[in-house]
Amino acid sequence: MLFSALLSLVMLQQPTAPAPSPPIAKVEVKPSGGEVPIGGKLQFTARALDSVGAEVPRAEIEWFVGGDVGDVDSLGVFTGGYQGFARVTAVAFLRGVPSSQVFGVALVHVLPEPPARILLDPRPARLVSGSHLTLSVTEYSRHGDRRSEPVTFTSSNPRVATVGNDGRLNALSAGRTTITAMAGPAKEALALQVVSNNVARIAIEPATASVRTGDVVKFTATPRTGAGRAVGDVGVEWAVSAGPGVALIDPSGTFVAELPGSYTVTAAAGGKEADAVVRVTPRDVGRGIEVRGRVPITMSTAEFWLHPSGTCGYLSTIADRVYAIDVSDVTHPKIVDSMMTNARIVNDVMTTEDGKYGVFSREGASDRKNGIVVFDASNPCHPKPVAEYTQTVSGGVHSSYVYKGHAFITDDATGSMRVIDIQDPQHPKEVARWQTEQTEAGRYLHDIMVVDGLAYLAYWNDGLVILDVGNGMKGGSPANPQFVSQYKYDLTATYARVWQLFGQGFVRGTHTAWRHGRYVFVGDEVYAAHPYKGLQDGNNLTFGRLHVIDVSDVTQPHEVAWYEPTDGGVHNVWVVGDTLYLGNYQGGARVLDISGELKGDLLREGREISWILTVDSLGHRRAPFAWGAVVRDGNIFVPDINTGLWILRLEPKPQPLP
Repeated sequence: MLFSALLSLVMLQQPTAPAPSPPIAKVEVKPSGGEVPIGGKLQFTARALDSVGAEVPRAEIEWFVGGDVGDVDSLGVFTGGYQGFARVTAVAFLRGVPSSQVFGVALVHVLPEPPARILLDPRPARLVSGSHLTLSVTEYSRHGDRRSEPVTFTSSNPRVATVGNDGRLNALSAGRTTITAMAGPAKEALALQVVSNNVARIAIEPATASVRTGDVVKFTATPRTGAGRAVGDVGVEWAVSAGPGVALIDPSGTFVAELPGSYTVTAAAGGKEADAVVRVTPRDVGRGIEVRGRVPITMSTAEFWLHPSGTCGYLSTIADRVYAIDVSDVTHPKIVDSMMTNARIVNDVMTTEDGKYGVFSREGASDRKNGIVVFDASNPCHPKPVAEYTQTVSGGVHSSYVYKGHAFITDDATGSMRVIDIQDPQHPKEVARWQTEQTEAGRYLHDIMVVDGLAYLAYWNDGLVILDVGNGMKGGSPANPQFVSQYKYDLTATYARVWQLFGQGFVRGTHTAWRHGRYVFVGDEVYAAHPYKGLQDGNNLTFGRLHVIDVSDVTQPHEVAWYEPTDGGVHNVWVVGDTLYLGNYQGGARVLDISGELKGDLLREGREISWILTVDSLGHRRAPFAWGAVVRDGNIFVPDINTGLWILRLEPKPQPLP
């Protein structure tokens, strides 16, 4: 009896293994959604529930944000950073239980700021009485975001000119007035003089034109008196009659047609009109593409960089290595060496201008020391790492650009640009940091290009940012970057079809920038909020537009044209002469004609020269996902994430049939 009693007492005192927790069936997130201003905060809570709605013991919660317009901390506090929609996600899991994760989602709308300034177009200083114009309005917040609040117009002297809230301006009689546009707290004024109408006719030049689709024609119109004298410096209204095709003309008289046809361009002032005829033929730039060489890779690949010698190139991977590939015979390229590193993604690779050294970026290192690696490339086919820089960028470097002894790199952790001096390659050191200042929440710098001492930053939510890093126009240097200008556009509105198909909270941002001549070609990266429902092991769906930004005045960048493929996204680009090459992700590789002045929709204008789906049976996955392009001597080197390296060449232009 005594032994039995003691045994019972011991059993009662021994700890027992906890009963297994029921599996998680649902994550309840409260609130289910909400609105916050930029800089505002919203507290979320989450509970892990089982199949009968009871809270699951021992369940842990972690938080993250889908979409890039804000941040959420470990306690579920969301901070709004940029206008748009974010999917705040709570992940519930049981530690030590594989595949126990269950997700709960709330949608947050980060509210746009009110309009702070208004741009009017056109802005005539003088009109002839009897003239009519339509004023267009573009609204911006104080941080440069596009706004679309209702606009009201007023005229200080309606006897001189009237204006409706649709922007239609009517010049009535000689005199002066001020036209004012208001949207929320923003106001813009246009001082206008109306002069007496002595216009007898209008001379328009050229009177006729014959061009291809996509070619730009600049018309001028001169109102003249009965004696033939020019009525100087008065506003003219332009219009184009769409023939069997589509064309546009802007307030400056600049015309472009998307489709072939015969178009009538009309200039009007003071009740008089003049016409010009434009005959438009097809652009006919299509050419075939030849596959010259292939290097299939059994893991996901990323960037390719060709050594200045042209003998070898470097192919980075979404893994732990950079391959050295002998391309001296482009029809038989082969891997000859590799550089192994501690990373899960080696995104970017590039050499110095003389080819003696190079830099590649790192993300996902197991020791959390990411940063960049400097390598000796003096023997192009056998590069050797010689140093690394991790001190201030251990959170990861996505992209880098090497220019005149410096590596301009992105810092994942802070969304800043870091400038690393590599003039002593074995002892790299940081010499500068620069970042946008709207907010830290959602700030992300994706890519950098430097040309003639100006850095072009693809700054995700902040659009295109241009810095002086040695050009001198603002007194900048690599160690002292100075702001020059910025161009932002409405990402949510641009990709309305993406959220209409897949819901708000999608990932979208300014992804790449390439300066060439008077233009910067700015590409967006866009991922849907979720894949197609029920799709098993399908290819990633991407979208994206290539914006053509005119920087002939680099302090006043403005968009003039665009290219948006319908079957893929725009990833990385390369320009040689009047031809642009790009990786189109699931749409393969593309080649565009960018000759002459650019305006309007380049795809509809027929400027697409060629394309190829970069997929065959040799890759590790049978689906194209082209990353970008590098071009040398007519050879197009295209790395594809799923299928490895392709070496392509445009076929000769087809000869017309006799």
